[in-house]
Amino acid sequence: MRATFVLLLAGAMMSGGAPQAQTGATPPPAGGTPDQMPYDVPYGVPINLERARQVLAAAEAEALKRNWKMNIAVVDTHGDLVHFVRMDGAQLASVTIAQNKARTAARWRRESRVFYNAYETGHPYLGTLDPQLAASPGGFPLIEGGKLIGALGCSGGTGDQDAVICKVGADLIR
Repeated sequence: MRATFVLLLAGAMMSGGAPQAQTGATPPPAGGTPDQMPYDVPYGVPINLERARQVLAAAEAEALKRNWKMNIAVVDTHGDLVHFVRMDGAQLASVTIAQNKARTAARWRRESRVFYNAYETGHPYLGTLDPQLAASPGGFPLIEGGKLIGALGCSGGTGDQDAVICKVGADLIR
């Protein structure tokens, strides 16, 4: 019986069965290797309350003009809340979403729409990177003088409506 097992094992190894099992399939490419780090925005001095109020006021004024009820959050470079407004009648579920969009934009140093686009093109692994990641339009990093000082997040409408409102506030910082 032992001799039969040894013969079967030797036959499997000679037929190439063992090496195939060891090598496995080649993993798919991860999108190539860029020459430079993407989204390599240096951190600056975090946004202060007065500046956060100005950014938020601009976004809120645009939302009022369009009659869109929004939740709007400004966070510092760490993604921690500096200033927030929930407009009258704004969707309650969007309170946390606005903050998460801002946090995502600050911590990842890019627009939250980037993650939405990645999901839409078949990259769901992003959800494993951060449980608070907001893969939806409406989160903008605030970059002043080439440095990240915070981020703005809006929620209450569609993703594109949220982005329109946030862009107005983000455009104050340059």
